[in-house]
Amino acid sequence: MTALLLKSIKQAKRLIIAVIGFTVLLTGIAMIVLPGPAIVVIPIGLAILATEYVWARRLLDRVKSSTSSVKGWVSKQ
Repeated sequence: MTALLLKSIKQAKRLIIAVIGFTVLLTGIAMIVLPGPAIVVIPIGLAILATEYVWARRLLDRVKSSTSSVKGWVSKQ
């Protein structure tokens, strides 16, 4: 009984994180064409999803590396 309850709580936590993460991510994607700070919101959504999903962690790592390379390029200009 206790193991089933703990498994259910873990699944509920994962579902809540997924809903919040995807909501923030989709809001950021919508901000690409709508007014808003999409460059800030999309990585926040990925960071939330990265707490539970490996694919989101990999994508967040790629976003971080590309922003650091762009930052280096801009500083040289």
